[in-house]
Amino acid sequence: MLTLLVAFPEFVSGKAFTQPSRIVALGDLHGDYQRAISILQSAKIVDSKNRWIGGDTFLVLTGDFLDRGTDVRKVMDLLMELEKKAPKSGGRVLVLLGNHEMMNLIGDLRYVTPEIYATFTDGKSEKRQEKAYQEFLKTSQREAKKMGLPKQEDTPAFRLEWMESHPVGYVEYREALGPKGRYGRWIRKLPVVVMLGDTVFVHGGIHPKLVNYSLDEMNERIEKERKAFDSWVKFFTDEGIIQPYYLVNDMIAALRKRYDWLASSSPSHGSNGDDWTSSLSSKEQYQVKLMKAFFNMGAWLSVHPDGPLWFRGYGTWSEEEGTAQLAKVLAAQGAEYMVVGHTIAAEKEILRLLGGKVFLIDTIEPAA
Repeated sequence: MLTLLVAFPEFVSGKAFTQPSRIVALGDLHGDYQRAISILQSAKIVDSKNRWIGGDTFLVLTGDFLDRGTDVRKVMDLLMELEKKAPKSGGRVLVLLGNHEMMNLIGDLRYVTPEIYATFTDGKSEKRQEKAYQEFLKTSQREAKKMGLPKQEDTPAFRLEWMESHPVGYVEYREALGPKGRYGRWIRKLPVVVMLGDTVFVHGGIHPKLVNYSLDEMNERIEKERKAFDSWVKFFTDEGIIQPYYLVNDMIAALRKRYDWLASSSPSHGSNGDDWTSSLSSKEQYQVKLMKAFFNMGAWLSVHPDGPLWFRGYGTWSEEEGTAQLAKVLAAQGAEYMVVGHTIAAEKEILRLLGGKVFLIDTIEPAA
């Protein structure tokens, strides 16, 4: 869940950043605000009032500050505040994107708890929840009528199921992390990977199959994927097919129904490959194009198991295999070391592995 690594000036060349006195790296906070404060205070990064006292220290967060723990909002507020204050003393706070941040951005909320949603509530939250439920029914029923499918009835059982998967605070949480939300705007600016001098920092790790990608190219590709997802959600929301707060599985289900209906409506479907769309209107052809891209999201670098947000090889490979594979990656980036979170160290302590070239800094088994 949370760890500390202090690396000294030899890790930093000073070419891209002012030479700091040290680097402190934290991995996988997962909403554990109290433990984060404890470590930052003991590392002399913040004082007893959580004010920056780290001087020119560089604080690197290797992603996964969302989900599981209750205080994700307080953690984000802290990081955003320190990010603004550190440069006044010559320091920097570099927060990276983790797989849990990406999951939240695309509506995969399996690790967001009702307790987390509750921290985003106010006096109007129950009304917003009810409004969202009614909008869900209206949208799904309208789509069902259009396609000649059975409509979803407003039954007590369905209402209960929906309310349990969209607790009070859910709507506010989605809005806060959305493209226009305070936290959503900030998260969408976070890089996936950074390099300080001769050390690469990344949440999961860089798979050897990405050896031909520069770090900038990895950041740019995942940024492009994030932007594409947001634009698709807006388009299909404007088309009335989904709502922006849908869970990603609900989005896929709604789009799949519309896709199948369009395909079945085409007289040439099944005989001319992709040419079956020629009988559709230009708007429908565009819908089909975006739906196909949406269905192929699993190939994206941002969600692929071998992508830099998800890869676990450096913590699971044998010493022999991992050392050889890591050498290729480091050589390609002109780096000497890599610091990663995501993969929990079996010994529950920071590990320096693979010839001393990689640091695993996620050490505490998270709560279920």
